[in-house]
Amino acid sequence: MDSGISSQNPSQNAALKLSQILTAPNQLTLVRLAFLPFIIIEMFADHYGWALILFVLAGLSDGLDGLLARLLKQQTLLGQYLDPIADKMLLSTVFMVLSILHKIPWKFTVMVFSRDAGIVLVSALLYTIAGLRDFRPSIFGKANTVAQLAAVVFVMLFQVDHTKWVWVAQKTFLRATFAFTIVSALHYVYLVGLRLRAAGHHAATAPK
Repeated sequence: MDSGISSQNPSQNAALKLSQILTAPNQLTLVRLAFLPFIIIEMFADHYGWALILFVLAGLSDGLDGLLARLLKQQTLLGQYLDPIADKMLLSTVFMVLSILHKIPWKFTVMVFSRDAGIVLVSALLYTIAGLRDFRPSIFGKANTVAQLAAVVFVMLFQVDHTKWVWVAQKTFLRATFAFTIVSALHYVYLVGLRLRAAGHHAATAPK
């Protein structure tokens, strides 16, 4: 009989998957996704103050779920995949809506979507072909996420506060998003090459 999850019966597997979903960090991640439709509704209603509050709350939940996972020792495989998916859905969708509403130039949104779609596609191919699962974000990927979050915050804030420093901040973080999107994408390609070579070396030296 195989060891691990594969040796468990279907009811045990189902219970294990449910227990991962019900952990506090993963519940917070799901709550973050639940904020998204309300943020979109408020933006289309031109209520940017409320949209900003909801977006900030969603962003705070992003930091809190990681902290809880470490403190409660509830780091799960599901959470490792669910958290970045929730981040990408939140940020990419908000960028899209703000471009539709003519608050963010399309070139920034196209860059964000192109990078995220490329990473998802390459990750899926690598998992299917080479069985690679290590897709942790790099330092440049994290910097890109921070730049996107800050850009959205200041773009929304500028809709309710037209002061010059807010305008400067939104322009600065949008340009930072553009730059980090390119740098993080190139770094991701570099990391993929390293992991593929490492996987090939491991396969070549493994006992037959």
